[in-house]
Amino acid sequence: MEPKGFHRKLTAILSADVAGYSRLMQDDESATVKTLESYKQAFFDLIKQHRGRVVDSPGDNLLAEFASVVDAVQCAVAVQKEFHAHNAELPENRRMLFRIGVNLGDVIEEGDRIYGDGVNIAARLEALADPGGICVSKTAFDHIESKLPLGYEFLGEQTVKNIAKPVGAYKVLMEPRVTTKPGLPDVQKRRTPKTLKIAFVCLSALLVVIGAVAVWQFAFHKTPIQEDKVDLRKVAFPVPGKASIAVLPFQNMTGDPQQDYFSEGMAEQLIAGLSQSPDIYVTSRTSSFAYKGKSMTAQQIADQLGVRYLLEGSVQRDADQVRINVQLIDGRTGNHIWTDRFDRKFEDLFALQDQITMEVMAFLNAKLSVVGSSASLKFSRPKNLKAYEYYLKGVFHMYRRTQQDVQMARQMLGEAINLDPNFAAAYRWLGVAYLDEIWFQMTKTPEKSIELAEQAAQKCITLSSDLPPPYTLLSAISLLKKDLDNAILYGEKAIEVNPNESSSYFILGMVLRSARRFEEAILNLETAIRLAPNRPINYLNNLAAAYLGNKQYEKAISLWTESLERNPDYLFAYVGLTAAYEFTGNHEKALWAAENVMRVNPKFSLSIEEKTYPVKDDASRKRYYDALRNAGLK
Repeated sequence: MEPKGFHRKLTAILSADVAGYSRLMQDDESATVKTLESYKQAFFDLIKQHRGRVVDSPGDNLLAEFASVVDAVQCAVAVQKEFHAHNAELPENRRMLFRIGVNLGDVIEEGDRIYGDGVNIAARLEALADPGGICVSKTAFDHIESKLPLGYEFLGEQTVKNIAKPVGAYKVLMEPRVTTKPGLPDVQKRRTPKTLKIAFVCLSALLVVIGAVAVWQFAFHKTPIQEDKVDLRKVAFPVPGKASIAVLPFQNMTGDPQQDYFSEGMAEQLIAGLSQSPDIYVTSRTSSFAYKGKSMTAQQIADQLGVRYLLEGSVQRDADQVRINVQLIDGRTGNHIWTDRFDRKFEDLFALQDQITMEVMAFLNAKLSVVGSSASLKFSRPKNLKAYEYYLKGVFHMYRRTQQDVQMARQMLGEAINLDPNFAAAYRWLGVAYLDEIWFQMTKTPEKSIELAEQAAQKCITLSSDLPPPYTLLSAISLLKKDLDNAILYGEKAIEVNPNESSSYFILGMVLRSARRFEEAILNLETAIRLAPNRPINYLNNLAAAYLGNKQYEKAISLWTESLERNPDYLFAYVGLTAAYEFTGNHEKALWAAENVMRVNPKFSLSIEEKTYPVKDDASRKRYYDALRNAGLK
């Protein structure tokens, strides 16, 4: 029986202290106390932002608790990033490095205080952490492994004073999702036959760009980017010395949801413009648009995206007038460092987009790439503004990923081309729409759809000779034609042209998966997810499929299960689980997954799927379809 006033509970505990605090005090007591108070206040603020509570903070120690271990670890990462930035401004001998331990465990609560083994373990983990680092218990790790885009290193079983059993410990790497455990190879050390250099941090590394099989339908199915270069998979933050920014979806101020396409199109155009500067790292639309409608602070969004600045705004259109408000925000403080309002005639829209882009570049001390003797923004733009409106509507529907939206997108893009037959970007998206007809089983003549997609891609190239070709579209077309060599080549070109764009790695990973080179596909798909911190569901499905092909069934099942938690009607997750459960001998669960395939799509046809599935004919392919048939799919 617990003493009166006590009760037990399960909670996430964060314990922190300053490494080398005694030395700092001995060197300069006054300066150390001043710095510590400043850092602790920042710590308190971040704990509050992450829905935690400070339990105690004597001297250089700090103890906090969180209802969620995900919140606790996210807070710890945010703290270390914040202090890393502040320490960079201090002399090396005055830098204050915190060690942080996080545990999920049972505690005794008395008033505002907590005691017990859970607290003791967190304190032990703190002592194991590197200065400026984070260490978590196995119980915490089990809850965050598939939920946070971080890497982990297993430190073994640790003996903890007054705790009967050793405690498993993991070092948080604050890098891409790579976990090293005994008996498992470190995927970061795998070598591949193709080197890709990318400017991102100070270290040089190999980036594999040749890989395994792929399915374009995961890319576009329903769900709802000449300096020293390094391996993106080993990078946690943008390149030092480069400004980093995310353009958030602009707010539609008209009150009419039908106008969302216009506000989103404005933000996407700014992403495209800012990406033309070699001095700026710009997150992709896939990453930044995931935060639409979410109640989060600027600091939280910037922290999750790994950027210093955010650009947000609002758009209001009235007849032939357009009003745009923009704010450039410091992601570390949440302060607005530049705001402006623009009132223009709608006919001046393109000039307004360029003006905003150039003003943001000026604040970031960035310049455009110089082509020939001049530097200017380069876009595929129509001469007819009505055509541009139809184009924005078409793109808006393409991102919604349903059969009905694909049909609507084709209609809108067709209208754009009718109004301006020289609108190159509209042809590119029209080509993607033709391919979607195949993946959504909307056409009885896939060969004709491929032919139309090729014609659209060629028209785009002809009309925009001063811009890079649509390599991701060309890669997908080659994939469907089962021309894997060219599909891989175009995928690699897409990365060379836009190394910050997650979809470039995504399409290459899918193509390489089709080539049955699963480990290399996994590396590219992991990179795609690292560049899209919101973990798009179609990215997860493709990575799961690569794991399935590589016979890592439990990892595949875990990712598909995560996908279904976010979208219970995601068809391809059920298809994948049907095979995965058959492969692991769980026929009952395979039957359940197959039943859900037919629930979601009563017209699902395995023969059509098998006919259009763009992979090499080999024994593993036969084994895959045999597994689906064993579970009752036809």
